[in-house]
Amino acid sequence: MSTEKTIPATLIPGDGIGPEIVQSVTEILDAVGAPFKWEKALGGVAALDATGSPLPKETIESIRRTGLALKGPLTTPVGGGFKSINVTLRQEFGLFANVRPTKTIVPGGRFENINLVIFRENLEGYYAAMENYIPYGDDPHAIATSAGYTTRKECNRIVRYAFEYAVKNNRKRVTLVHKANILKLLTGLFLEEGRKVAKEYEGRVEVNERIVDACAMQLVTDPWQYDCIVTTNLFGDILSDLTAGLVGGLGLAPGANIGEKAAVFEAVHGSAPDIAGQNKANPTSLLLAANMMLAHVGRQDLATRIDKAIEKVITSGAVRTGDLGGKASTTDLTAALKQALV
Repeated sequence: MSTEKTIPATLIPGDGIGPEIVQSVTEILDAVGAPFKWEKALGGVAALDATGSPLPKETIESIRRTGLALKGPLTTPVGGGFKSINVTLRQEFGLFANVRPTKTIVPGGRFENINLVIFRENLEGYYAAMENYIPYGDDPHAIATSAGYTTRKECNRIVRYAFEYAVKNNRKRVTLVHKANILKLLTGLFLEEGRKVAKEYEGRVEVNERIVDACAMQLVTDPWQYDCIVTTNLFGDILSDLTAGLVGGLGLAPGANIGEKAAVFEAVHGSAPDIAGQNKANPTSLLLAANMMLAHVGRQDLATRIDKAIEKVITSGAVRTGDLGGKASTTDLTAALKQALV
């Protein structure tokens, strides 16, 4: 660790391959002298086994203390009425912005030179829906209803975050993605607020609009037209996985959940229990998330060093994990990345 002032941060190893990729990432962070002082905390099935809760109060208290967390993949236990851990964290800490950058790293794929960012509203929409069954005839579950919602405040806040990010990171364009032609109120409100915010950035950031289905098609036929995309919760969830597919899958997809008092950075893929403990997992997604965390605390210099190492190792093709067409182990890739640091 560097001798500079340390930054307290919560570290959640998670389930399945989580502990392996977290070990890899913390080794690389140590190698560049990252300033984080880790508070280890439990989440997911590992936490349930140890404490009886998939999200113990000690973990929530740690994040409240540090305001910063790096999280491996967590498994929400099936049955028992447990709510999604990720949704609970977002609501507990008001993590309103889900930020998912997508950038080509592996050369020679179907899509070269992809470089875009999706901003997903994280607290509302159908993910905060009130769901009900309506009986009909002798079937008590004949009709399922879902009442999602959006608020003017949160629509404004996520769009403003996207425009501020664009200004700070020299991005040229923000696209408002919606379905206001059909969901006239639910996403119409988002579009209305988006247009209001966009006017404040005239001359600095270009703005355009896309209906979500057209956007999905264009992301496959001509993804280079997109720079920053901001959208509602459900659409953002779907489109961000689509864009991950453009560059090689979720093993290369980092995510950040940003609020006013806390920020949680994560690998967006699952816990992959089928390969857990086999030293096969690709740590790149979580490492890229750690880079976002470094940038968040003002250490872009360290993030750039790691970015260059990732590009050098993966572009060369000599050391790649199985999901990228290679045969390297997690520890092989970790060693190669540490060696490539400059």
